[in-house]
Amino acid sequence: MPKASPVGRVLAAVAALAAVVAPLRAQRLTVVEAGAGAAVAVARHTMAGAEIGAGYRPGGQTRVALAIDMGTESGRAAARAQLTAQFLVTPSARSGAGLYGGLGVAVAGRRGAPGSGYLALLVGLEAAPGATRRGGWYAELGLAGGARVAAGWRGRWARP
Repeated sequence: MPKASPVGRVLAAVAALAAVVAPLRAQRLTVVEAGAGAAVAVARHTMAGAEIGAGYRPGGQTRVALAIDMGTESGRAAARAQLTAQFLVTPSARSGAGLYGGLGVAVAGRRGAPGSGYLALLVGLEAAPGATRRGGWYAELGLAGGARVAAGWRGRWARP
């Protein structure tokens, strides 16, 4: 039996995430998000670097988020991408911190070494998730081939 390629597995995971999010489009206000911060992933090697991210909240308590980390691992250039479907506990909170959790896929690699794919689990906190006219801080702790910690600032823009 032929072995499935990592790209095929990632595309299948993206299709599964889209199937979960598609029926939720008709619910409430949609929000587009963009963020930047720092991330550290600790496994057999430690990768540290900058993170950029984007998210889409189609309404209700869900978000689809993409985070891309770029930095160094063992003195070599490294990158990591993570796509998750997230559940926000208090998506309309206009103050305080909001808790969220997510499940998805991640791929990681460094220069001169083959990349790897992982199942990704995360839990995070963010400032006032319902305050759509401004941004706020976020902090995440996750597992995907090792432990990952990320923190930064996330801007939000509401769309009717």
